Amino acid sequence: MGSDNEAEKSAHKEKEKKKLLALAPIARPLAGKKLCKRTLKLVRKAAEHKCLKRGVKEVVKSIRRGNKGFCVIAGNITPIDVITHVPILCEEADIPYVYVPSKEDLANAGSTKRPTCCVLVLTKPTKGELGQEEQEKLKSEYSQVVSDVSELASSLF
Repeated sequence: MGSDNEAEKSAHKEKEKKKLLALAPIARPLAGKKLCKRTLKLVRKAAEHKCLKRGVKEVVKSIRRGNKGFCVIAGNITPIDVITHVPILCEEADIPYVYVPSKEDLANAGSTKRPTCCVLVLTKPTKGELGQEEQEKLKSEYSQVVSDVSELASSLF
């Protein structure tokens, strides 16, 4: 029994190593394990409340229109040219952004089956309104993750 559990652990570690090896060289600031978990949890909640833009085209369109939010970019995108302009747009618009190791994990958190390059977590839904309590929960989690990301970014630059 113990060997099966250890085999699963070693397979999981191997999978994590492969994710890190597939990272693009521009994937900075990269979220650590804890921040990555919290970021993906925020993306999941935003997807439930329809406060999420998925894919490069939608994200770029939203940023150019002046929507504010928090951008999460997958670090294992090939070719890298697909997403190289997104961090620049985010910096110009004062939108915090962070890289996560896997596009598959980002897609699962965003409630899609297709791997997703990047998502933009909006502060309020595009259509309709949220209940006051749900809005407060989302806002508090959003601000906590954004503060952690800005702290991470300031330590890098």
